[in-house]
Order: sequence, then structure tokens, then C-alpha cells
Amino acid sequence: MPSGHSAWVLAQRRAVGARIQAAREHAHLSQFALAERCDVDHKAIHRIEYGTSDLSLGLLLRLARVLGVPLADLVQ
Repeated sequence: MPSGHSAWVLAQRRAVGARIQAAREHAHLSQFALAERCDVDHKAIHRIEYGTSDLSLGLLLRLARVLGVPLADLVQ
């Protein structure tokens, strides 16, 4: 994990990842299926869900669209 991130940023990243994971499970998608639909590697989905990766706005938008949820639900 990159150094210099405050504990708050890391906690928020994990919270967003948990919401993405919950939405993925609700949609009955595997990490592999979600990755394929978002055109990313399945390892990227794993890192996102566990809060170890920064997300771009573009990827967040693709995730929300594929998962069928408003972007706000993922980043609240």
C-alpha cells in the first residue's frame, strides 16, 4: 500500500470496496465476471474490494453501471 495515506483515506477505501463487493454479490457476479464486464483484470477487482487499490473515476463509473447501482451508492 502506498505510504503517506492517512488512516481515514484507507478506511474509506476499504468501505468503498466493501460496498462494491456487496453489490457484486447481490448481482450474483464473481470477481472474474465483474472484471470481464469492466474490462479489467480479476486481480484489480480483488484489490478494490479489499481496499488496497486506488480507483479511477472511470472505473467507478463502469463498476456502478455493470452492478446496476448509482455511483453514489458505492462512494457514499
